[in-house]
Amino acid sequence: MSTLEPVTFKGNYIDGEFVRSEGSKLSFQNFSPADLSEEVIHVSTDTSHVDQACEAAQAAFKDWSLKSIEERMEILNRVKEVMISKESEFAEIIARETGKPLWETKTEAKAIVGKFNITFQHSIDLIKEVRLENALPGVDGYIRYRPRGVFAVLGPFNFPGHLPNGHIVPALVTGNCVVFKPSELTPATGQLMAQCYHEAGVPKGVFNLIQGRGEIGKRLVSHKRIDGVLFTGSYETGLKISEATVQDYWKLLALEMGGKNSTIVWNDADLDKAIYESLIGVFMSTGQRCSCTSRIFVHDDLVEEFTSRFYARAKKLSVGHWSENPFMGPLINEKSLDTYVRFQDIAVREGAEKIMRGKALELKHKGYYVAPSIYRVRSYDPNSTYQNTEIFGPNAAIYGIKDLEEAVQISNDSGYGLAMALFSANRENYQFCLERAKVGLFNWNRTTNGASSRLPFGGMGKSGNDRPSAHFAVYYCTTPVAGLEDSTSFDESKVLPGMNW
Repeated sequence: MSTLEPVTFKGNYIDGEFVRSEGSKLSFQNFSPADLSEEVIHVSTDTSHVDQACEAAQAAFKDWSLKSIEERMEILNRVKEVMISKESEFAEIIARETGKPLWETKTEAKAIVGKFNITFQHSIDLIKEVRLENALPGVDGYIRYRPRGVFAVLGPFNFPGHLPNGHIVPALVTGNCVVFKPSELTPATGQLMAQCYHEAGVPKGVFNLIQGRGEIGKRLVSHKRIDGVLFTGSYETGLKISEATVQDYWKLLALEMGGKNSTIVWNDADLDKAIYESLIGVFMSTGQRCSCTSRIFVHDDLVEEFTSRFYARAKKLSVGHWSENPFMGPLINEKSLDTYVRFQDIAVREGAEKIMRGKALELKHKGYYVAPSIYRVRSYDPNSTYQNTEIFGPNAAIYGIKDLEEAVQISNDSGYGLAMALFSANRENYQFCLERAKVGLFNWNRTTNGASSRLPFGGMGKSGNDRPSAHFAVYYCTTPVAGLEDSTSFDESKVLPGMNW
């Protein structure tokens, strides 16, 4: 039984204050997936708050957008300092809401803070004003980047602080205002972020927070005051956002969605490293990362040894409560657990050979804990549900291959295009795959998991809509404005023919 006290729900954060909705029917309890006896927070929200938040953000946009970048950085640096003072609180709240081990959530808490420095010191340089002499004869040209307006930011549950923050900071520093809706599975993390903006004294309406489930999200993204939607989450939810905004074709959509990511292990690979990195790629965060490895293509010369050793190591991975610092925590909810267990049967039914079967675990703390799973796939089937669906759990399908191009083609055929990795001593093999893979991230001798905020992050196909985040987020947060500036006096000799000047 948990001894942790529930977080007090403060309300939605609108126009510089927390606003509660007493007696609302749109309320729900959020329990920790790591300990189902632990209520983390009880949320009560209201659809009318969406209108209020969007209107507050639009009203604030005029003054905020006219501040210099330096002025906005100074204000946002105050937010960063507050977040630094709350790093431990962030780590614990994220662990309670997601079930991720505390060692992992501590890295997320640091990444939240790190986003400010990376954006201010590196990314902002991408949108500096550009002057082009003689863009037309005798006329200078300019490229300037202007804010778009009000962004709706929809956050995911798996990185409830770091990933939405990766949209929010670039949006705010470039002069936009934000209405942030956290995942309904991680509302306490969203509230803590709003507290930081409040304590830092960010001008009213610049940052707003709306809590809620799907009906709130739909109302937010389709709101007439919203100029763009910045989303991280599943392909299915991204599709719903596209459908909800289809008549608002002018809205900017930056959709970072799922993945069915592949790793290739060639016959000249450092096998110890490939096994270690692949364990991280498949099982870290209990497989609940869009960049997790789903499929491992191993050269026929190594596939039996790889499979045997990979299985032996996977059996040793610890699973448990976040406070015990295991390698894997639970899945996020009962739906995810049911989906994961169901795919074990689907895999076998479709001909995959069971190496390690995933199942629900009964541990000291009652939660959504599962064992890792590994299946050996003898041949690729483009119609297989198991082989082509993002399971979002700790599962690996291992294939034997003879041909690099075949492995890349199978990976491309999934329709997703986020991440791929190759383990090989030969750089020519890396170059060969890099040129053919339809992905936004391709790693050499490193797993698909993890990314640098100093690089773009985004995928092709069902993994995104060609608006990469991280380092490149400042691009979709702004619109380029071209200008021709002519400082010369009127020259009558250059009047065009037929004007009869």
